[in-house]
Amino acid sequence: MIKKIVPFLMVAVLIVSCKTNKDSALNADNSMTNLDWDGTYVGIIPCADCDGIKTVIELNNDLTYSKKTKYLGKSTDIYTEQGSFNWNNSGSEVTLKSENKSQTYFVGETVITLLDSSGKKITGALTNNYTLKKQDANSLKNTPWKLVEIYGKPIDKVTKQPFLVLNTEDNRISGNTSCNGFGGEYKLLEGNRITVSKIMHTMMACPNMEVENKYMKVLEVADNYTVVNGVLNLNKGRMATMAKFEVDYFVN
Repeated sequence: MIKKIVPFLMVAVLIVSCKTNKDSALNADNSMTNLDWDGTYVGIIPCADCDGIKTVIELNNDLTYSKKTKYLGKSTDIYTEQGSFNWNNSGSEVTLKSENKSQTYFVGETVITLLDSSGKKITGALTNNYTLKKQDANSLKNTPWKLVEIYGKPIDKVTKQPFLVLNTEDNRISGNTSCNGFGGEYKLLEGNRITVSKIMHTMMACPNMEVENKYMKVLEVADNYTVVNGVLNLNKGRMATMAKFEVDYFVN
């Protein structure tokens, strides 16, 4: 009878021990439990034969991810992969797994850092370039906003994707109209009010100038904005939205 009880007790001890270790990990002071880690991370990873690999990684609460990359100065193609990821035992690193490969990142406060194949931080002069910064989808400034709708009509059949960026350092607005590049100044005022002034743009002629003409008009007359769930609306007074934008980290 004792011989039968002993193995049972050993199994019970192992189960309790595993549960205790798991509970300790969940309650530990680590990135997995204490950081708001889900979201979108953006950066430019060093590249041996290009100007850098622009990388956008979205980590989701359900432990899935999407990753987009573009080889700057080499190709205009954007490569997309999707998969799942898991945390390491200490809750400080995530490993992204797709069909053919895996990559591990250290998770910090509003950043993730690519690790080498042995799981160590990459050192050297470019060490800081392996870090991707978390983005705020509702941040108006320093965000590339792609124009997706103007006066209620979707944007299509344009020479180049129209967009805008409101830069923090010098209060300059810049972007593309669908044909010409433009720049100017902007001011943000209380009550979500905005003014754009001193707009200048290049003078190229394109087959379809309709979008450009409407876009320039919007920038001239818009006096307020809203940003909700990664969508920027430019409005005048209480009238219907004149222009709608979405975040696109590859548009510029």
